[in-house]
Amino acid sequence: MKNIFLSCALLLGLASSNWAASNDVKFPVSFGRLSERATESVDVTLDSSMLQLASGFLSQEDQDEAHVKKLIGKLRGVYVRSFEFDKEGQYSMADVEAIRDQLKVPTWTRIVGVHSLKGDNSDVFVKKNGDAIAGLVVIATEPKELTVVHIDGAIDPQELSQLSGHMGIPQLGKKDGKKNSGKEEE
Repeated sequence: MKNIFLSCALLLGLASSNWAASNDVKFPVSFGRLSERATESVDVTLDSSMLQLASGFLSQEDQDEAHVKKLIGKLRGVYVRSFEFDKEGQYSMADVEAIRDQLKVPTWTRIVGVHSLKGDNSDVFVKKNGDAIAGLVVIATEPKELTVVHIDGAIDPQELSQLSGHMGIPQLGKKDGKKNSGKEEE
């Protein structure tokens, strides 16, 4: 599910509580303790200065990299927290609700909600600034996994998928290192 929601986040727009000053979404303090219980955790914190530094490694001569560099210039931050656990019940739904409570109308709008009885849930929220998207948050929960992605800044949903495969963002269309043909695996 993690690959699916990350791909959706990138296509739609793409832990401590120390965020850039412009960031209006805060991770709960408890997220810092989740990595201690997790069998695998991901913590990506790229504020505007880190994004600028990372984009400096992209070539202006390569057309794709130059375009990615331009896209990154519009962002104020990219923040990812992901936790995988060996058994259920290792994180609290209160942690998830602490984030959802920050994503309220009129500032934020939920545009995707996928929920199942098995506990596999995904939500995508966007922050609008007039007609432009100014932020995106994806929350994906499974009984043994919790992932939150926050992209802070001007986002063009049609262009954001081009960040795929750059700066640690997973390559779209690949699963387990293999090109995804688009067919369901049996």
